[in-house]
Amino acid sequence: MEIIIGLLIIAVGAFCQSSCYVPINKIKNWSWESYWIVQGVFAWLVFPFLGALLAVPDGHSLFEVYAAHPADTLWAMFFGVLWGVGGLTFGLSMRYLGVALGQSISLGTCAGLGTILTPIFTGHMEELTMPVIVGVIVTLLGIGIIGYAGNMKSASLSEEEKKKAVKDFNFTKGIFVALLAGFMSACFSIGLGFGQSLCFPESAEVYKTLPATLMVTAGGFLTNMVYCFYQNAKNKTWGDYGKTSLYVNNILFCALAGVLWYSQFFGLSLGKGFLIASPVLLTFSWCILMSLNVTFSNVWGIILKEWKGCSAKTIWVLVLGLIVLIVSSFLPQLLK
Repeated sequence: MEIIIGLLIIAVGAFCQSSCYVPINKIKNWSWESYWIVQGVFAWLVFPFLGALLAVPDGHSLFEVYAAHPADTLWAMFFGVLWGVGGLTFGLSMRYLGVALGQSISLGTCAGLGTILTPIFTGHMEELTMPVIVGVIVTLLGIGIIGYAGNMKSASLSEEEKKKAVKDFNFTKGIFVALLAGFMSACFSIGLGFGQSLCFPESAEVYKTLPATLMVTAGGFLTNMVYCFYQNAKNKTWGDYGKTSLYVNNILFCALAGVLWYSQFFGLSLGKGFLIASPVLLTFSWCILMSLNVTFSNVWGIILKEWKGCSAKTIWVLVLGLIVLIVSSFLPQLLK
């Protein structure tokens, strides 16, 4: 029963993350770089900090745990900086491919590489059991099927129809950016792996990964801040921050996008606390989160009519890919 609860919590977090781009559409008269860094303040600093505080026992300080493990703290932040590159290109993959296909390719790559590379980098090769490897392969198969559906969509629609669904649709450029985003985004999982020691022994299991999550997201914030401020200077969009009449609307929706995005890792921490009895699912939890993100992002893609105009065959291929992803979420537990 606890395993089911853990998977459901991760699923709720994945649904929230897949919904985080919806409030961004409500932001008015700000350039991409301006709203991206403002939502990042909430997604990568404010809410991760508040989440990390839940892991601090009475009479202790959050910074005690970082001071006790400086090397692990720096490694977690370093991989967060690398993940930040993935975060930037992840946003561009949405721009060129849409929410559904962009998240599918990016998160699919991130799911497989994050699950495989984390034990390798952290020296825990024993975690790469056969059920985990099979689960990753099935996840990538599901992503491949969805990618094929996206290619079918690209081939069947006219340029006008593509632009109507996704304004800046560009399949070739989008695939390249999405693969780069997935590769760099896998560094988040590696950062969490290096940050396993960043917790208090007496902290509840459901909160133990949250201090490490803060270090990884803080590293990612630095990357995004440098890039966004560079774009502000290049595009002369510093004036966005001076449009005080837009603050209530834009900051509200940036904060909403931020908390929805952070929910995936808050849910991952809580969910893993219920998966202690299954070491296989603990190792595979990153892949579970990413595959569910892909599933829900395609649900949003259908709601936002990004697949409108496609043939019935294309839709059936898409549905098959989603089914494979859902099966991959619990397959390692059945194989162990």
